Amino acid sequence: MTGKHCKSAALAAVLLGFATPALAQDNLCGGAGNGGQWIGGDEADSDIATVDTYQEQMALVLGGNEYVSLFTLSAGADIRVEAAGRGAGDPIIDLISSDGSVILSDDDSGGNAAARAETYLDAGTYCMSLRSYDGGPMTAFVRVGRVDQQPLTDGIDTSPASGDETGACETAVPMGGLGSTVSASLNETPFWSFTLDAAAAVSITAENEDADPVLTLYDADQNYIDENDDFDGLNSRLDMSEPLQPGTYCIGLDALGNADAPITVSLVEYDPEAALLALYGRGEAAPPLDGTIPVNDLGILQSRAREDVQATTETTWFSVEIEEPGLMLVEAIGAANSDPWLVVYDDLGRELGQNDDHGDGLDSLVTAKVERGTYIVGVKQYEGQGLIRLVMERYIRAQ
Repeated sequence: MTGKHCKSAALAAVLLGFATPALAQDNLCGGAGNGGQWIGGDEADSDIATVDTYQEQMALVLGGNEYVSLFTLSAGADIRVEAAGRGAGDPIIDLISSDGSVILSDDDSGGNAAARAETYLDAGTYCMSLRSYDGGPMTAFVRVGRVDQQPLTDGIDTSPASGDETGACETAVPMGGLGSTVSASLNETPFWSFTLDAAAAVSITAENEDADPVLTLYDADQNYIDENDDFDGLNSRLDMSEPLQPGTYCIGLDALGNADAPITVSLVEYDPEAALLALYGRGEAAPPLDGTIPVNDLGILQSRAREDVQATTETTWFSVEIEEPGLMLVEAIGAANSDPWLVVYDDLGRELGQNDDHGDGLDSLVTAKVERGTYIVGVKQYEGQGLIRLVMERYIRAQ
């Protein structure tokens, strides 16, 4: 296929895959909620603390974009957020606080590739962001409700990972308190325990991509609290930003990969600033343009710009200026065996597009309608290191 035909196909993909939110919101959830949809249709009917039944929407995700549902709580409540894809759709959800911090993420806890999470939230405004696991188009149902209301998904078995060992948390190996790090394979130690002497917000990680660990947190009575798989690559992480009460907790592990590979488990105090920096590093939020995060200014995009990036799994950021409305096409082309990942935001932090593998190859492509203003482009290597050629092209509307 010639370059001319490739560009024509990309332009057609824009016309088919670009969705404009019907209800834009300014600066909700640190900008993540801009353009989101109130789960109840408007703000008044999206107060999950007072609604008589759950609130639900059908979400259409196109071209690597995200769908954002907004809701409020006039009082603290135990809530459930869920997303179930139609057909082969595999949704991933992020629950985001009013300041833009990610409270939790989930992929498959709803069962059958559906996403589901339950947690207690204080009064406030929240966003639930939905995206497709493979970056492809997807139709899904999203539901937000209190835990006493009917769920959308079946959920998964929340018993300990080793199945019939009902006393496993009682016999878990103590790992120490905050600041502890331990390492053992799943076959050696499937359960660890820790004790908090005072209420604390904590972060728990399970790391070794060869093992592909799944991390589950229980209380001392083996009541399920939360779970994560693939937070950062194939590694898992739970950020319990809402403090856990004093007591003993159990960490259950599973390995989707090599069960003999050592899994490093760490327990540290939750750091909101570090969590935000990690979001920028993974490309899941746009960095501020105040100099606190390095952003390479490429100036005005006249017609075409090219930049070579020695990329790692940490996102490298660029900004460009657009002087008039039109279309921007951004490509990340990997050299040799590079596997690039690409994301584009506007200056308010709204994601315009994200892509990993475009077409049949490993290169990435994002196209977006643009107005006059500043746009932020992030590129990284899916794993390891590699040379990536970043190409940006601008097309103006016909007069």
